[in-house]
Amino acid sequence: MGVDFWNAATWNQELEKHEVLVMTPQILLDALSHTYIKLDMIEVLIFDECHKARRKHPYAGIMKDFYHRQLHTNKVPRILGMTASLINAKVKGCSYWKDIKDLENIMNSKVYTCVSEEVLAQYITFPNAKIQFYDADAPNTLQSHLIQGVSNLSKKRICALRDMAIEHTRDESLSNKLNKLSSTFRFCLEELGLWPTLKAAEILSSQQTDIFSWGTLDARGESAIKGLNADVLKKLSSYIPYGSDLSMSNVKANMDARLLTSKVLCLVESILRYRNVEDLRCIVFVERVITAMVLEAILDNLLFEVGGWRTKYIAGNQSALKSQSRNEQNKIVQEFRSGTVQILVATSILEEGLDVQSCNLVVRFDPSVNVCSFIQSRGRARRQNSDFLLMVERGNDSELARVQKYLSSGEVMRKESLDHSSIPCEPVTYDEYDEIFYRVPSTGAVVTLSTSVNLIYFYCSRLPSDGYFKPYPRCTIDEATGTCTLQLPNSCPIQSVTVAGDKKILKQLACLEACKKLHAMKALTDSLVPDIVAEECLTQEFDKEPYDDSQANYIPPELVGTGPRSSPAVYYCYFMELKPDFYSDIPVHDLVLALKTELDSDVGNMHFNMNVEWGTISVRMKYSGRLSLTCEQVLICDWFQLATLSILRDHDYNKLMETLEGLKKWEKNENGHFSRYDYLVLPCRWPSGRMSIDWNSISSVSFLKNEVQGSLANCNNRCGLSHVYTKNGYVHCSLLEKCLVYTPHNGYIYCVLGFLDGMDGNSLMRRRDDELITYKSYYKTRHGIDLHFDEQPLLSGRQVFRAQNYLRICRARREKGPSGASVELPPELCVIIMSPISVATLHSFSFVPSIMHRVESLLLSANLRRTIVDDHKQNLMIPVNKVLEAITTKRCQEESHLESLETLGDSFLKYAVGQQLFIQHQNNHEGLLSIKKDRIVSNAALCKLGCQRKIAGFIRDECFDPKSWTIPGDLPENCTLEAEFFSTLRKMYTRGTRKIKGKRVADVVEALIGAFLSACGEAAALLFMKWLGVEVEFSCRAYQRNFPVQPHMHVNVRDLESLLNYSFRDASLLVEALTHGSYMLPEIPRCYQRLEFLGDSVLDHLITVHLYYKHPGMSPGWLTDLRSASVNNDRYAQSAVRAGLHRHILHASQELYRQLHETVSKFEQSVSETAFGWECEITFPKVFADVIESLAGAIFVDSGYNKEAVFKSIMPLLGPLETPETMKLHPVRELNELCQKHHFDKKKPVKSGAKGLYSLTLEVQANGVIHKHTCTASDKETAKKIASKAVLKSLKESVSLESHKRKRDGVDSVNMSSNLTKQ
Repeated sequence: MGVDFWNAATWNQELEKHEVLVMTPQILLDALSHTYIKLDMIEVLIFDECHKARRKHPYAGIMKDFYHRQLHTNKVPRILGMTASLINAKVKGCSYWKDIKDLENIMNSKVYTCVSEEVLAQYITFPNAKIQFYDADAPNTLQSHLIQGVSNLSKKRICALRDMAIEHTRDESLSNKLNKLSSTFRFCLEELGLWPTLKAAEILSSQQTDIFSWGTLDARGESAIKGLNADVLKKLSSYIPYGSDLSMSNVKANMDARLLTSKVLCLVESILRYRNVEDLRCIVFVERVITAMVLEAILDNLLFEVGGWRTKYIAGNQSALKSQSRNEQNKIVQEFRSGTVQILVATSILEEGLDVQSCNLVVRFDPSVNVCSFIQSRGRARRQNSDFLLMVERGNDSELARVQKYLSSGEVMRKESLDHSSIPCEPVTYDEYDEIFYRVPSTGAVVTLSTSVNLIYFYCSRLPSDGYFKPYPRCTIDEATGTCTLQLPNSCPIQSVTVAGDKKILKQLACLEACKKLHAMKALTDSLVPDIVAEECLTQEFDKEPYDDSQANYIPPELVGTGPRSSPAVYYCYFMELKPDFYSDIPVHDLVLALKTELDSDVGNMHFNMNVEWGTISVRMKYSGRLSLTCEQVLICDWFQLATLSILRDHDYNKLMETLEGLKKWEKNENGHFSRYDYLVLPCRWPSGRMSIDWNSISSVSFLKNEVQGSLANCNNRCGLSHVYTKNGYVHCSLLEKCLVYTPHNGYIYCVLGFLDGMDGNSLMRRRDDELITYKSYYKTRHGIDLHFDEQPLLSGRQVFRAQNYLRICRARREKGPSGASVELPPELCVIIMSPISVATLHSFSFVPSIMHRVESLLLSANLRRTIVDDHKQNLMIPVNKVLEAITTKRCQEESHLESLETLGDSFLKYAVGQQLFIQHQNNHEGLLSIKKDRIVSNAALCKLGCQRKIAGFIRDECFDPKSWTIPGDLPENCTLEAEFFSTLRKMYTRGTRKIKGKRVADVVEALIGAFLSACGEAAALLFMKWLGVEVEFSCRAYQRNFPVQPHMHVNVRDLESLLNYSFRDASLLVEALTHGSYMLPEIPRCYQRLEFLGDSVLDHLITVHLYYKHPGMSPGWLTDLRSASVNNDRYAQSAVRAGLHRHILHASQELYRQLHETVSKFEQSVSETAFGWECEITFPKVFADVIESLAGAIFVDSGYNKEAVFKSIMPLLGPLETPETMKLHPVRELNELCQKHHFDKKKPVKSGAKGLYSLTLEVQANGVIHKHTCTASDKETAKKIASKAVLKSLKESVSLESHKRKRDGVDSVNMSSNLTKQ
């Protein structure tokens, strides 16, 4: 649930939703301390196990620091405490009243209990308490010898460690671990016996279980631990001739060998006495986890042999041994309930907490540590006639006396509580230390001496760290002066705090003073939580805000009209020149676009190319003047373009007639006012070298219009030889010379080119099987149609063109354009649709949907540009094509899309925001800066800003489909447009909604930043960001530095300046840039993390801009790949090694030193000049890359935020950047793309990892062959990269062999290996 990181808002939400909240006491104490919850909000406060309310327990903190301080001033909750024992301590004489009184006082409550145990016995069962004596073991020579032998083996291993060059702290830690392991074996030998000790060694040597949870061990540490365990196992095995098998006969026959101690043997025999008890459930309580694990093995072996009982152990996590998970514990408890397991060997975890089956038998193998433990373990024996066995060594009078006091403790506590029931609670007494605390006036949040230490450690734990150093405070007490100095990590805004006072509380005083100063510097919030926690909460709240992916679909107002067309109109005309770069039998004619609104200059003079199967067609637009049309002319133009474009889009005569019927009804509704697409695309001609509208072609729709309106005269009488019979009746031959016809028998629409001389219905045609047959016979056999006018000449026709998406990239090319390939049509089977209209006109109009889609897209871009620019006084004349590129996603499948601009904008946004945050928040550490930056530049944030500015409605996110394109003049029912006002003067139209992913909106926002940056410069990009809601100013505010350091005392300034080709004005920046977080010296108050944060974004932006302008002609997507190959930790790290920068890093980590040395050695020995970037298979510590970035940040600050100075200095270190010719994809990505392209079966990687090594197996099945590789490396990314490279190599070789085989066998094949790298 993450309750530890709830903020005030989350707490308020939970308090409003629930009347009862259940939580741990520490959570409540923290919530009260941070004033997320106030005590007067609580009506009843219930404490479970309230006996813990002592000393520094959170229960005591809640009562002393909050309840009692408000007891007489504010409303406080009623208190209910529950416990099985009032005492949480060892037995003390014969009276417990002082402890009971202290508990009553702190809880401000009186004890409520029964008058006697007999009253309770009416409701619950009490077990029969029995003392089970066992004999003490006599001294044993073999046992002493083995104990001494284990100690010697441990000392030998520790001496061997000290002979190695291991960091002192690591050596000390590992020595402690070895001593702890040796102590475990010695304990087992003394208390349990030889066989249990052997079993312990076997368990601890198990490869399946990392039994000791001592943190991550390096290879040497793991080897030492396993080595000692193996030594002990070998030594013990030699003393058990029959191996590790154990039976009661073996034990009793070899008592002198001390296979089991008397205590263990007594336990086994005691449980066996219950072999006749039905449905036995037994818990054996022990003190140590190792005892529980070993007794599990012993009891499961011996008791199953005799009684058929199964045994398991269950232990908590307060041990050096690895703890069981909660799921494992629950599974064992469930097995105990069901009867699969009859005996549990448990530590104190089962005394309380877990709900287990009531037991017949509870055994205290080890004595209880206190009264509470005794009472709680006894309470597990709740079955009728259950027994509670207490194992006591015979003759140990002190132990017997303690057990007897435990047995009487319940009655003593009850009697004393009842005897003092009338005595009221006393006020809690506070000592002088309790009165030392710090309270925030504005919120009431408080930190005390006791909580200040935890708060400081918690604050430091949230500071930036890496694998070589964990930030923590260092406390130094000077007993001579009575002072304490608390030194904080370099990333903390204060470096040290010194206080004087009582020796007992010096550390707490220093931590409390540090808390005050951190709050004053806002590193702790007014709720006294670390600033980074508050920032993370804000980020989480922001991320929870829902995003509605239903976004508007805007239509530019220039293409929309309102109301009926019942009056003359003036149009702005734009001549559209269509110029193919290929030869075609059918020419392409120019067109005219007529709009009621004059377009922006760059839109009205646009130029773009369309991709057709035979090449490209260049489209150039230019303004050609105004055109006045009468109402009749507008209507006939509407009919013409609606009919022509419907035929080209749908190829459906019936749908055409329905559309035109709707147009007829719409014309009659003169009072209807609605918005619709309203523009004209008209054919034109060039008489006498001047452009004019081709009214002759436009009038061809009159034939269709008259038929729809029922005014077409159907002539059934032939008027002369110049007439032929059609489905329309007799028509003049001239109407069929250039026309569109529909043939009902097959549902096709044809362009008629003219008559075929000498061919009629009786002419022969050749079928596909080369059979000759007359057309008359063909139509009879094929369609069942009798030709009655078989002497009429046949028509030459071709199927009408189909509108396609000519804006898509990578269309297949043919050698030449569309030919005049034709079919022969009997006139009597044709319905004339339009006449006269040429095939060239129809061919030209087949490009109109794609042309107008591009025009509409450009107008969208122009409107978005105008929306942005109108809010600024500056004239930001960004080309409309740049805006179009920025709002076009890759899904559109067009030549130009946003990916390059998105990459550019992303780098600039992070650079600008990073620089601003670095300067504005000079006391913030890198982790805090990163969170603040991420909250500004995250996809969720950019999406939200983009939606607020209605950018989502302008996005082009779908591949153009001519079938769904809306023809101007189409019925309003098919295309309802609604106006949406951006201001009183500006509006757009919406055509419903569409689904747009939030990531897509964020991408477009970044691309628009890139568009303004590339077209108009940084100032324009910043203005756009300000309009968007991200206000950044590139001010030259001084970088405040408190760096009292002599740089030459710490680094070789001259060598570094020579290497960097830069002279520092403030060389302390150089020291800061090279100081790792582990290097904590008072005179170096900062490490490189802040400069790394700044340099990261500066370098990223510099390289991205460099690549963008160096390769201006590359296709979208290449910039992203080039940037990924050039801006990454591997390249930076390798550059740092080549330059020798590792020799200048200031650090105090032995592990980092070792890794730096090993990495550099491997790199120098095995890496060639060509193995750079993705090719290198060495894992580099991130510190290498960090230093490159921090040096870039240092130069940037020192030079007055001059990017060129950084570029000039750092770029030579990085070596030649990747180019489109030299770039190789990352092996992981290359393999994924290859498998997707060729449908290879890529299995899910098999992963494993332990002790700093990560193993990964990749498997791909291609063409029936399995390509598999396993790699083990120090980190996951390197293992994945190397495994991918190996599988790729295998795939390429396999494909190459397959290709060679196919060529040898004479089978054409595609050389797939050429597709393995990006072309």
